[in-house]
Amino acid sequence: MDLYFSPLACSMATRVALYEAGAGAKYLEVDPPTKKVLNDGSDFRTVNPIGLVPTLRTDEGVVLTENAAILQYVADRFPQSGLGATVGIERTRLHQWLCFIGTELHKGLFIPLLDRKAPQEAKAYALEKNLSRLDYLDKYLEGREFLLDHFSVADAYLATVINWTMATPPIELAKWPNVKAYYERLRQRPSFARAVAEEFELYKAELARKKAAA
Repeated sequence: MDLYFSPLACSMATRVALYEAGAGAKYLEVDPPTKKVLNDGSDFRTVNPIGLVPTLRTDEGVVLTENAAILQYVADRFPQSGLGATVGIERTRLHQWLCFIGTELHKGLFIPLLDRKAPQEAKAYALEKNLSRLDYLDKYLEGREFLLDHFSVADAYLATVINWTMATPPIELAKWPNVKAYYERLRQRPSFARAVAEEFELYKAELARKKAAA
């Protein structure tokens, strides 16, 4: 399968999941400003017209978009990995957490803070409105190792999003000790540590390209 990604973006969650599953994939890097696929120079928008990562092309040639859907596909495609959840309330809980991470944290809190073009008023509003989501998460994680009773694709997504606090100084994880402890545990997980190390090097190259183009 082909995974279209950008370094340290939410697409890293799928890389983590694939590493957890021991699954092979071709990783195709998308340059965010130009939407070019760096591997071959093609226009990423011919694959995903919206131009957003992650985008996954399955072995059968089906193109999937949206992080939560792709993560669930990986979990279902490799059931032996234990990344998903069984039919019933546990699977519904997995859906719940993927939705929470995608809407309340990813889009609601972090995107305004990471957007360099967003006005300060928008950033302040996002903090005022959505920091309570971290309060909720911190309370939930007290005494828990993972979001479910085992590591799942939801943890891959959540750890990827929390990793963005390195670039969002207003969010200091020390204020949420259970979230901080959770993140520090997952940083030691081989799949996550490998993904961060690899994509950080690519991210540095991305910054160098931006600087050269400025």
